Amino acid sequence: MDVLNLKNPELYINRELSLLEFNRRVIDQAKDEDAPLLERLRFLCIAGSNLDEYFEIRVAGIKQQVRYGATQSGPDNLTPHEVLNRISEVAHSLVDEQYRVLNEIIMPALDNERIRVPGGPEWQSQTARWVKRYFEDNVLPVLSPIGLDPAHPFPRVLNKNLYFMVTLEGKDAFGRETRLAIVQAPRSLPRVVHIPTEHGSGPHDFVLLSWIIQAHVDDLFPGMKATGCYQFKVTRDSDLFVDDEEVDDLMRALEGELPSRRFSDAVRLEVADDCPDELSRLLLEQFQLSESDLYKVKGPVNLSRMFAICDLVDRPDLIYPGFTPEVPLRLQKTKDLFEVLRSGDILLHHPFQSFVPVVDFLRQAAADPNVLSIKQTLYRTGDDWVIVDALKDAARSGKEVTVVVELRARFDEEANIELANELQEVGAHVVYGVVGYKTHAKMILVVRREGRSLRRYAHLGTGNYHTRTARLYTDYSLLTADQAVVDDVNKLFHQMTGLGRAGKLKKLLQSPFTLSKAILSFIEFEIEAAKAGKEARIIAKMNAIVDPDIIQALYRASQAGVKIDLIIRGICCLRPGIKGVSENIQVRSIVGRFLEHTRVFYFHHGGENLLYCSSADWMPRNLHHRVEACFPIDEKRPREQIIELGLQNYLADNTQAWILQSDGSYRRAKPGAHKPRCAQRALLDHHLHPA
Repeated sequence: MDVLNLKNPELYINRELSLLEFNRRVIDQAKDEDAPLLERLRFLCIAGSNLDEYFEIRVAGIKQQVRYGATQSGPDNLTPHEVLNRISEVAHSLVDEQYRVLNEIIMPALDNERIRVPGGPEWQSQTARWVKRYFEDNVLPVLSPIGLDPAHPFPRVLNKNLYFMVTLEGKDAFGRETRLAIVQAPRSLPRVVHIPTEHGSGPHDFVLLSWIIQAHVDDLFPGMKATGCYQFKVTRDSDLFVDDEEVDDLMRALEGELPSRRFSDAVRLEVADDCPDELSRLLLEQFQLSESDLYKVKGPVNLSRMFAICDLVDRPDLIYPGFTPEVPLRLQKTKDLFEVLRSGDILLHHPFQSFVPVVDFLRQAAADPNVLSIKQTLYRTGDDWVIVDALKDAARSGKEVTVVVELRARFDEEANIELANELQEVGAHVVYGVVGYKTHAKMILVVRREGRSLRRYAHLGTGNYHTRTARLYTDYSLLTADQAVVDDVNKLFHQMTGLGRAGKLKKLLQSPFTLSKAILSFIEFEIEAAKAGKEARIIAKMNAIVDPDIIQALYRASQAGVKIDLIIRGICCLRPGIKGVSENIQVRSIVGRFLEHTRVFYFHHGGENLLYCSSADWMPRNLHHRVEACFPIDEKRPREQIIELGLQNYLADNTQAWILQSDGSYRRAKPGAHKPRCAQRALLDHHLHPA
């Protein structure tokens, strides 16, 4: 390997294959006997959902490149066609492993806990009778089987919906000898049905809707015999295309595109493993797919729908123990957040510390007669709308409310259009960011009259304003009245809502303008320090690192002797541990109870200990094609807290950490002779039982 050429393709891991490796780690969590059983099932379902999205977006995009004859390759030098072949190979092995874990590990373990999901042949007589009644009362009335013949062409198949291909014998009422029919599982019905205790073997018996339909498919075709009934599911291209330069109204353009997501090009076909080859080939031909796009699965094709079992079973001993997030002592002493912030910043580490102060910050601003204006970015908010309701209350009370809504937040487009309409109806000013750049920054700015002057307060975060994911994702929130920071936030809002330049920022780093340059300059500083024999250190934690310029800079830093630790949850295109290139770089991924989502960048910087939190990963899209905010943690105590608990704590994890090898595979860390340490558990203990 040419170690002098840092653009050598052998030094880069393909981003799509790296993302598949993340899903392998999620599947492996389902095997972890130290995790509660229902959580292990949840991990398996999450992996299924992740793979759905992976095919909808990532694979769909690569297929388009192949279709249009693109030969452009990334830093790894794999062509789109080569990437597709590798994806097919890896994804098939992942899906096989996913169902092996389901059938050989999770289902027997559930059965041991008297949580049963029996198939038709396993139903007891009282269960079979109840299922029959359920089918007749709830399922049969909403089914619409479609026979395939010249008058009934193949129906349009919805994205990710459950369907059945039924083979038939005999003649119908009109004397037709239809051999095939399609049955769609109604989207209005639950995919997992609880069997009442008196009709099952215990309080936690369930039956899948797919098995209910298969067991009674003959009832759909009176006078005929169903000789086979086979589940299938089609995954379609779900990326929306809207040319920002060619539309006058982005909201209307997106509203027009959303319906196409259900019937766009197919990218994957999943069928039950008992589906005959001739039917699989017929389906592949129908959806214009190849053999490599076919996934035969041993179990329900909509595996992610088994997620419902986790919510339907009341077994606290089989889930992670609940906890009440900590509220910092300073916030417990007074309800006036503005008073607290005038005395210093508040740093929150979610979910270990409560997200409620962020909501309260907005609510207090909405209710305070001295607050004149509120500005906020919204990327994902969830469906509880606590944040949106506070903004609506503020607008109704006459405050100037400006909201930058990112309509193109993937899979949240429809919800964001709805909330934009709601906000406009109460008088809020709603804008959709900057043409050509997604607004991904997480910011709130409050302007308050205090005496004869105006004072600004701000919130900056690494995660979304989403109260549900704030309980599941690790993120940082900074509430501040720091004059330089709030002035910078104000400039960014002016930039996003108006025209002209924002002017030079004092403390914040911003994509697409200064963030990438600053990160590269910080790395360069460490390189020069190492060359001079001084201490040089970089620790960075984020979701993904893809940007080739930053990867090359890190390679040069490693060559200079800089010690580098990267905590990368998902995609990592950098290869660590290569002699002469990256032997001073270690990369680890933490996969556990909470989804790691913080973006934290630490540079020793000659003893200054520069520390930044950000909404941006080190990916080209975040650094060059989005509006992102990266903010410093200047106060000593919060900075030390992040370095100790948010970085060093994760580097010491030896139970949920996966170490990236130079070949692109991951090896799970083992405690060995050391005391077992779980970073997330340590954070729970620290914040729930502070010293």
